[in-house]
Amino acid sequence: MLRHPDQTLKSHFRKDFRQYICKTAQPIKGETNLRARAAANWLLLAQTVTADDGVSLGYFPQQGKFNGWHPSYPETTGYIMTSLLHFSKCSNDSSFADAAIRMGKWEVAVQMPSGAVQGGPVTSADLQTPAAFNTGMVLDGWCSAYEVTQDQLFLDAARKAADFLVADSEIDGYFRTNGEYVSSGEIKTYTCLCAWALYRFGQLVDEDKFRNSAVKNIEAALLQQQENGWFAHNCLINSAAPLTHTIGYTLQGIFEVGLLSDRQDFIDAVIKGIDPILEKIQSNGFLPGRFYSDWESATFSSCLTGGAQIAIVCYRLSEYTGNLKYQQKADQLVNFLKGLQVLDSQNSALNGAVAGSFPLFGEYMTSGFPNWATKYFLDALMLQETSNRSV
Repeated sequence: MLRHPDQTLKSHFRKDFRQYICKTAQPIKGETNLRARAAANWLLLAQTVTADDGVSLGYFPQQGKFNGWHPSYPETTGYIMTSLLHFSKCSNDSSFADAAIRMGKWEVAVQMPSGAVQGGPVTSADLQTPAAFNTGMVLDGWCSAYEVTQDQLFLDAARKAADFLVADSEIDGYFRTNGEYVSSGEIKTYTCLCAWALYRFGQLVDEDKFRNSAVKNIEAALLQQQENGWFAHNCLINSAAPLTHTIGYTLQGIFEVGLLSDRQDFIDAVIKGIDPILEKIQSNGFLPGRFYSDWESATFSSCLTGGAQIAIVCYRLSEYTGNLKYQQKADQLVNFLKGLQVLDSQNSALNGAVAGSFPLFGEYMTSGFPNWATKYFLDALMLQETSNRSV
């Protein structure tokens, strides 16, 4: 099994680092609505700082370009739409829905003629390269926008995207068009999250073509699962030690399609894939950001996006199974993230945001605040509020 190249070094620092984590990261109970609104407001800010109606890829103060803000990022703007539309309903504040609809119209304007969505942030139309995963994430946003507005503009764009995804995976269920930022043609298990959006679209238009394609994609993803629950080919660049971020994508995609298609084997695969992770959560909610195939941690830092995503899957599993273990583990993860969310900085670009890593200079999105970290934190907070009201 693949391990850290220097086992002695790993063993020497592990105990000291855990002590450091416990001293510097204090979880926060409560304040769920306060922190959800702060996160949602930060996502609105990340939209207003761009030159269009997309959401900035994130705030990276050490990079110094555009006052630390990056250009709009189509992929994550797509699923941010779904989050803000949900938060708008939960908070009874239409400003978040208005912002999400503007995002959706901008996504239509930058959609590629093939129906695909480009990889990477928006810089120039001449540099667009199609990416199946990004297409699925924007398809998710368009499905949500159509459900709220019934605007044919969103349904038409969604159909083009869904047709692209079906064609891209028709051979064996795996999406193959990864774009310039991921190795082309390789299997990427985490892209099965696209299947959820594809199934959602199939429900909207009541067409088995899309639902069947989504199920086929999840069946293909399950071929990559080991007996101990770990998934192969499950990271952008380091499949030997995948991020909790991409593990979270995989588990959420399998779970949600499992619910929609009434496939208990999909749900069982998620339980098998998440239970070993829960054993690695420290008492204060810290979760290592990468894992080897034997579920040994592969990094000393935490990928905060991944922590939020694992919490989301746990809340959903708790709802489905009635097992409060999953809710308790989710609360641990979310309360840890609350303790890291910035609320009172003199730099307004930080307030409400969640960083890529803990510590801040950890390996994932080093020293920055990618928008998807805050998006998934917001999703987890909304589920925490609902879950704790139900017990």
